Amino acid sequence: MQADHEAQRVRNQELVKMQEESAIRQEQIRRAIEEQIQEERRKTDREKAAIDRDTEKMRIFADAEARAIEKKQTEDVDRRLLIEKAKAEKEKWIEAINTTFDHIGGGLRTILTDQNKLVVAVGGATALAAGIYTTREGARVVWGYVDRILGQPSLIRESSRGKYPWSGVFSRSMHTMASKLNKGSNSGNNGNGFGDVILNPSLQKRVKQLANATANTKLHQAPFRNMLFYGPPGTGKTMAARELARKSGLDYALMTGGDVAPLGSQAVTKIHQLFDWAKKSNRGLLLFIDEADAFLCERNKTYMSEAQRSALNALLFRTGDQSKDIVLALATNRPGDLDSAVADRIDEVLEFPLPGEDERSKLLRLYLDKYIMKAGEKHEKSWLRFFRGQPQKIEVKGITDELIREAAAKTEGFSGREIAKLMASVQAAVYGSKECVLTPDLFREVVDYKVAEHQQRRRLAGYDMKNA
Repeated sequence: MQADHEAQRVRNQELVKMQEESAIRQEQIRRAIEEQIQEERRKTDREKAAIDRDTEKMRIFADAEARAIEKKQTEDVDRRLLIEKAKAEKEKWIEAINTTFDHIGGGLRTILTDQNKLVVAVGGATALAAGIYTTREGARVVWGYVDRILGQPSLIRESSRGKYPWSGVFSRSMHTMASKLNKGSNSGNNGNGFGDVILNPSLQKRVKQLANATANTKLHQAPFRNMLFYGPPGTGKTMAARELARKSGLDYALMTGGDVAPLGSQAVTKIHQLFDWAKKSNRGLLLFIDEADAFLCERNKTYMSEAQRSALNALLFRTGDQSKDIVLALATNRPGDLDSAVADRIDEVLEFPLPGEDERSKLLRLYLDKYIMKAGEKHEKSWLRFFRGQPQKIEVKGITDELIREAAAKTEGFSGREIAKLMASVQAAVYGSKECVLTPDLFREVVDYKVAEHQQRRRLAGYDMKNA
């Protein structure tokens, strides 16, 4: 029985092992079949996706081709419509032109066949042409007469008066009101109360005295005194004359002597027109002649033309007596070249030297404030700021009084105009930098460059004079 039980147990084990192996084989077969099914499914999906892509491409291509065909058909229709419209317009204009020419031809035939109508037509056309020509020439003559009598002379380059008596009345009144309101603040800008004009103290005092004397002369209806300003270029002669006229309550007019010579034989007429116009100022007028030596030089010069001599004689004739209407102010770099008769007309002589170190410091501060600190303020106040880009603000770092004095010491021999150009170059250098910041290094760099440029110009001027 034990042997039978053992044999039965062995058989049972073999049976269980066979069942397990069978189950393993069935599971492997099932997994293989499932993997095959999944692979077939993935293959089917890939084929379906490819078919879908091809279908979409074909649909897009078909839509594009259909739109192209539709657009072409639309363009053809539009072209035909435009051609038909153009033909219709052409036929309409041709018909209108033919009708017009038929009427004109009929009218001409009627006029040519009827002598009375022909005479009336010719007379009417002649009268119309004569009227048009007479009106045009009459208006030109009248306007020329008005411009000659009331207009500003062509020799004047700048004037506080308008081109005509009625022009600029509102702007002048507003400017006068603004100057009165800002009188106190303007007088403290540079400590001299004379606008942007910075001169040495003695000359500044003399110019102020002349302004007060001119104002009192006008008040008491006494004759004005003529002036001569001489000195190197750019030392403030023109600005001083403008401020002197403003302080004394006079109108001012600026001209240059170089404009007289090109006038030729017309110079005498223009000189007389200039003085006639100047005498019409109700306030009195300061006539400033820059580069006066250009046509008021010695009459014994061999290169002086007859027209220049006549112009000089005309000015001498108009300035022979003391005037209660006109202050004559001459400016020149070479006072020795003036004619002796012109020098005899001068009552006051003022020398405008190059600015000293203190004046250069004040000028540097003035133009630093004008070109750097207040850069873009006029642009911001203008209504054009809405249409233009806003200028970038300049940031100033480390520009001390000591640095200004150092620059003033380096710029010995600079005129006021050269200092203004120097600060304009500083502004350009700041705008050319990335940060738009004025630093001491950048300021010193520009100053050193302009000083070297000034010295080079002086060497070239000395070389030219030596060769001459």
